[in-house]
Amino acid sequence: MRRAHGLPVPDPDAPALTDLDVDAVRTAAAFRRAGVSDEQMLRAVRVLGRGMAQGAETLRAIGLELALEPGCSEAEIAQRFAQRSAALVPMLGPMLEQMLRLHLRHAVGTEAIGADERAAGALPAAREVGVAFADLVGFTALGEELPPAELGEVAERLGVLAADRAQPPVRLVKTIGDAAMLVSPDPAALLDAGLDLHDAAAAEGEDFPRLRVGVALGPAVARGGDWYGRPVNLASRVTAIARPGSVLATREVRDAAGERYRWSAAGRKSLRGVDAPVALYRARRAEPDAE
Repeated sequence: MRRAHGLPVPDPDAPALTDLDVDAVRTAAAFRRAGVSDEQMLRAVRVLGRGMAQGAETLRAIGLELALEPGCSEAEIAQRFAQRSAALVPMLGPMLEQMLRLHLRHAVGTEAIGADERAAGALPAAREVGVAFADLVGFTALGEELPPAELGEVAERLGVLAADRAQPPVRLVKTIGDAAMLVSPDPAALLDAGLDLHDAAAAEGEDFPRLRVGVALGPAVARGGDWYGRPVNLASRVTAIARPGSVLATREVRDAAGERYRWSAAGRKSLRGVDAPVALYRARRAEPDAE
């Protein structure tokens, strides 16, 4: 369980565990009695552990920001941090439970179980899904010019913009430094999100990097809060060759999305790791009909 959490495993004879670890063992035993297998439990712990590690680091930074004051000694900062933590930690449990319930409700409400799954009594190995990557152009070069804190703010702003545009049935899967990954069973909704994200990035002003988006469609499998399969790899490769300010999509996306967009052929491109050249198309919003 500790390895799945991403935590170090202490030596067998080291007095390193606390009542918190004992509570974790009791919780695991309760899940077992409820019929959850060890493999299912570890799968959930791996995903939650990654999120909790990020959350803990963020909360630690917030706690230090609240504790720091000009001229404070190290002992005073430690004492203020402890006081702030003692006041805030009891609120975290209810907040995390509320957030988890909200996300579960949303996930259950947006995931349809079809006849094949009901007949087999199991979730599908893969499903048809659209995948998009939105990438900040010139982010590496920007890292040579900006202090790390400002560079982090740019990456964080991309995450905020992507989350705001990921409306159902589009979901923000993750941000990876200078890129965001979105998925949707509806390619048109995914294209809308990509185009909206372009507009939002442009509205940030000249100091914000330009965005490029690559979109692909095909069978993929969800595992551990992430997606795997050909459309994921293809969307990533398409994004890497897209022009700044463009949304570049595969033929499957164009055919599935239909006439809601203006399409222009970008040619057949050889992509790294893909056997044959791929036909690509630039997507733009369709112009409103003239009255």
